[in-house]
Amino acid sequence: MATRSIINLGFEGLAVDAECHIANGLPSITIVGLANKAVDEAKERIRIAITNSGLYFPRKRIVINLAPAELPKDTASLDLAIAIAILQADRQITSALNQYIFIGELSLDGSIRAVRGLIGKLLSPECQKAGAVFIPLDNKDQAELTEMSNIYPVKQLKDLVEHLNQTQPLMALDQKQIKKISQSKGDTSTDFGEIYGQETAKRALIIAAAGGHNVLMAGPPGTGKSMLAKAFADILPPLSARQSLEVTHLHSLASQHFGLTIQKPPLRSPHHTASDIAIIGGGHKLKPGEISLAHHGVLFLDELPEFNRYAIESLRQPLEDGSITIARAQTSVSFPAKFTLIATSNPCPCGYLNSEKNCICTPAQIQRYQKKLSGPIMDRIDIHVTVGSVDHKNLLKETDDRLNSKISDQILKARKTQFVRQGEVLNSRLGNRQLKKCANLNEDAESLLNKGALSLGLSPRSYMKVLKTSRTIADIEGSDKITTDHIAEALQYRPKILEI
Repeated sequence: MATRSIINLGFEGLAVDAECHIANGLPSITIVGLANKAVDEAKERIRIAITNSGLYFPRKRIVINLAPAELPKDTASLDLAIAIAILQADRQITSALNQYIFIGELSLDGSIRAVRGLIGKLLSPECQKAGAVFIPLDNKDQAELTEMSNIYPVKQLKDLVEHLNQTQPLMALDQKQIKKISQSKGDTSTDFGEIYGQETAKRALIIAAAGGHNVLMAGPPGTGKSMLAKAFADILPPLSARQSLEVTHLHSLASQHFGLTIQKPPLRSPHHTASDIAIIGGGHKLKPGEISLAHHGVLFLDELPEFNRYAIESLRQPLEDGSITIARAQTSVSFPAKFTLIATSNPCPCGYLNSEKNCICTPAQIQRYQKKLSGPIMDRIDIHVTVGSVDHKNLLKETDDRLNSKISDQILKARKTQFVRQGEVLNSRLGNRQLKKCANLNEDAESLLNKGALSLGLSPRSYMKVLKTSRTIADIEGSDKITTDHIAEALQYRPKILEI
């Protein structure tokens, strides 16, 4: 007898068959199929859970094979499939189960606990075509995001057995009754209106939000760089249903809150002591890192030069590809990582180079500090902006504390323009071929772009990034064509020599 379950392999789900054989002999349970300790200990959980559910646990020699045998199994979500396989082999369940999938961890009292990474399991081809998928009741909120109609939330093992024996049917998820995700932004923690001045930086962040561009803000300490970055996350449009599904799944894989649903663009702000594995993902169980947890959201790296050099350099591929592939000796997995990078930096170790205060750093210290950010990383950042000091006498003036909602409408309109023109792809993610079709440059704008690229010594990558930024500026202004004004503004956001 065999039942089927799903385990996570990176971002995807993979089917596992739990085959059960019962024979006469000394009572025992043996689990084979490259199971780790968490799965091997399932035999005690399952035995007690079956007994406490009022069911009979066979006192015979039981062998469980988890196929494919060469694939490591390291999740307790196989508990439910193993338990059902034992009960079916003992003829306590008489119905055919070949079209069913069972996902869940068992408690000693027979209840079914929530599991990690449920969405990836449900989106697997096996679950999509299954007759029924039985999941823990505590994972119901995540299951609703998939809009699948063959899902049955279960609270107790006994309830599932009664359903399979057709004595007490369970209710499947009714998609018509599901409460859809609210698209309301709600109250924001930080509003652009709370930050006095810094109009250039605000303009740069509006462009970044509209087109998904990466930003590096440089300036002295205490000028509002961190506040601007935190306010940035609140002006982003809400997640679509598909985006919410992906983000929720990634967070479920990495956190202990298995039933959590993510409805707004995530803001991840790791400390500068974070390792490169914490940033890009990996570890013993190959979990997603900060760049994947910031998928469809913001990765905020405060004081970027203070991060480990390996951690900074590990951002190269994800910034270009929107994904990360983690390769290990036994296997390799891929996680999506389409995030917007918002980073801040001081101009020197003390922070006061070229400011009103005296810099106490030596030229060697300044050079060493600036070299922490390599050319390839700087080249992958679309917008570089300097955040200057603000007069103290202006800090207590009244500001527009609802500026974020006004900006959000502007950004949403610009994104809709992009989606109509090029599909659901932001300007920052356009390939060169798509960009050439969408650019719509006039002759004067192209001439200015070429002159600016020559004057600033732009690389081919930087050249295309200036064009992408210009396209976003034109979309914000509601212009179908890119003009010289749009090119001129985009060129201002490229880094100047010795500025950082």
